[in-house]
Amino acid sequence: MSEARPAEGDLSNCLGRYAVVAARFNAAIVDRMLEAALATLERHGVGAESVTVVRVPGAFELPQAARRLAACARFDAVIALGAVIRGGTPHFEYVSAACARGLMDVSVAVDCPVVFGVLTTDDQAQARARAGGEQGNKGEEAALAALEMVSAYRKLFPS
Repeated sequence: MSEARPAEGDLSNCLGRYAVVAARFNAAIVDRMLEAALATLERHGVGAESVTVVRVPGAFELPQAARRLAACARFDAVIALGAVIRGGTPHFEYVSAACARGLMDVSVAVDCPVVFGVLTTDDQAQARARAGGEQGNKGEEAALAALEMVSAYRKLFPS
């Protein structure tokens, strides 16, 4: 039996059109993630003219916008950015679960990578740590994942 060849994306052949849908709620955190995502795309050759940024009210609205953007066939990948920070009510559980499930449903329903770049943290300090602090930046990680997925799809399904 011959050795199986893995099909894996990398950061080559990933130029294209990207949509970034970002929540306005928790803007101090999400804006840092958005800046990092845009800088990462630019660092890898994706110019500003190839990126569309859509702002939505909060994380609950991310799946709706991501679905429309991914389904329109104008983008090679969609990056969803948001931050849900635990408060004193069960609201956190409802919003974070709905957002995660909604984005997952979109990602398997459309022929376009949809990347989950949503923080779910217990407090503001954890969110800051993951949005450019000591634990990196989820916006950068999400942009890198989108670039890699575009590369993987192109390797698997060359046109």
